[in-house]
Amino acid sequence: MVGHRHLHGSDFVWAIAFVVPYLAVVFAFAVYPVGYALWMAGRPSLYAELIEDPRYLPTLVNTLIFVGLGVNLKMFLALLLSGFFMRRHWWIKPLLVIYLLPWALAAVQSFISIHWMLIGEEGLVDRVLSELFGVDGPIWFNDRRLALGSDVVAYIWKWMPFWTVVFLEARAAIPQNFYDAAEVDGATGYRRFVHITFPLLANLYLVCTVLSTLWTMGDFNTVNFVSGGAPAMSTEVLTTLGFRYAIESANPALGVAAVISALPVLIPLAVVLMRKLQPRELQL
Repeated sequence: MVGHRHLHGSDFVWAIAFVVPYLAVVFAFAVYPVGYALWMAGRPSLYAELIEDPRYLPTLVNTLIFVGLGVNLKMFLALLLSGFFMRRHWWIKPLLVIYLLPWALAAVQSFISIHWMLIGEEGLVDRVLSELFGVDGPIWFNDRRLALGSDVVAYIWKWMPFWTVVFLEARAAIPQNFYDAAEVDGATGYRRFVHITFPLLANLYLVCTVLSTLWTMGDFNTVNFVSGGAPAMSTEVLTTLGFRYAIESANPALGVAAVISALPVLIPLAVVLMRKLQPRELQL
C-alpha cells in the first residue's frame, strides 16, 4: 500500500496555486448565486404568500404537466427515432440533417415563430386548415389545454433532435454480434429492442431523463414565447411566474421563492443523477 505524502514548501504552494482557480470558479458560478438566492428566499412568510396567491397552485400543476409530458414523450420518441436513423439507406443522412434543424435554430426566435403560427385566424396553422381542408381551426391561446399542449409540442419539437443523437450514438456503440446472436435465436424486430437494445441503454436512458427533467424545470423560453401564459396567465410555469413576481411585481424575493419551491423535486433527482454517474468497479 502506498502511503500519503504530505506536501511541504514549494510543492504546497504550487498545489494551492492550482486549486485556487477551480475554487474561485465554483464559488463565483455555483456557491455564490445559489447561496444568494437561498438568502433572498429565506423568509418563511414568502412561501405563505405564495400559497395564498391563487395563481401559484395552478402554476405548480402546469409545471408538473409541462415537465412530465414534455420530458417523457421527448425521450421515448427520441429513443424510437434513434432506431429509425440507424437504417442503412442513402436518404437517411440527409433526412437526419433536416431533422436536426430545430435543435440548431435559436430557441427564442423559433418559439416566437411558433406563437405567430398559432395566433388565430391569421396564423399559418389555422389558414392551412381553412384553405386546404375547409376546417375552422381553434383559437389556440384562448383555451388552457390547447395553449399548454402547444407549449409541450413546441418544447418536444425543439429539443428531441438532441436526445435522438445521444441515443443514436449509444446504439451505434452496441456490438453488432449481439444482434447477430439474437437473429440466430429468432429474435427480430421489437424483440431485439426489448431484449437487447433497451436493457443495454436503460441506464443511459434514465440518466438522460433525469438530466432533461432538471433542465426542463428551469425552462423559461418555451412557455414565455409560445403561449405567453395565455389565456389569462393560466398556463404559467414556475419560471415564468417567478419572472412576473420579480420584474412585473417588483418583488424579486418572491420570484426567487417561486422558483426555489421546486427544490423538493429537484434535489432527489439530483441525488439520483449523482448516484448513477458514480464510477463503478470493473468485475474481472
